[in-house]
Amino acid sequence: MHCYLLRLTLAGLLLAVLAPAAMAQEAKSGLSSWFAGDWYLKVGGAGFVAPKFEGDDSYEFAFSPIISLGKAGTEARFTSRNDAISLGLFDNGSFRAGLAGDLVLPRDSEDADGLKDVDFGFEAGGFAEFYPTDWLRVRGEVMHGFIAHDGVVANVAVDAFTDITPEVRLSGGPRLSFASAQYFEAYYGVNAAESVATGLGEYSPGGGVRSYGVGGAIDWKTTDRLTTSLFAEYERLGPPATDSSVVKQSGSPNQYLIGISATYRFDFSL
Repeated sequence: MHCYLLRLTLAGLLLAVLAPAAMAQEAKSGLSSWFAGDWYLKVGGAGFVAPKFEGDDSYEFAFSPIISLGKAGTEARFTSRNDAISLGLFDNGSFRAGLAGDLVLPRDSEDADGLKDVDFGFEAGGFAEFYPTDWLRVRGEVMHGFIAHDGVVANVAVDAFTDITPEVRLSGGPRLSFASAQYFEAYYGVNAAESVATGLGEYSPGGGVRSYGVGGAIDWKTTDRLTTSLFAEYERLGPPATDSSVVKQSGSPNQYLIGISATYRFDFSL
């Protein structure tokens, strides 16, 4: 079972590093006054059942943090547990953009039947999202990996959402993810030594589609500040992964996830 407190602490540290850097950049360009105003911080966590590691066919219970920081708008913003940790730098109501970061859990060789360890790391980059209508959000993220992998990951998600009651919201939509060869090499590459140790065929992947699928959630606004959710996701791994012996011989191209989450919103002014 993954350590929730460690992930949440590191997520906070990641934001603590990103935020001052962003503020320093704004100050240099003479726009530091932009930070004055009303802000929100959403903090929470999710508990879910998911594959032990990407591409595996066995499942375990895990935790992950949910953090979102940005300037308060005139309407409640739609967020998803799929969103990377976000720091909104621009928000005009229909378009939002800023910095994004995420944590990458380690893969232990014992859990992966002798494959190489993948260290605990993080991804950092940016995001942009817009609302074509008042019931649809399109979000994209591009991030570079550090420590765990040296690749680039790009995620696209489209979510339609509707309020069944003033307190209950239903949302869902398609997901698509891309990654570079360096990312796939970390998780799906099998070198000669690993092949001998595990019996898996050697494999050196290129870049391409990481996964595609669909996800959905039911959100309940428990109080004005607390929101709880029930969510589910399905991913089909892309060719660079499914062509790997890690998936062909000992894993599965189909990845499922189901869980619950809770987030609390803090409002403050600068």
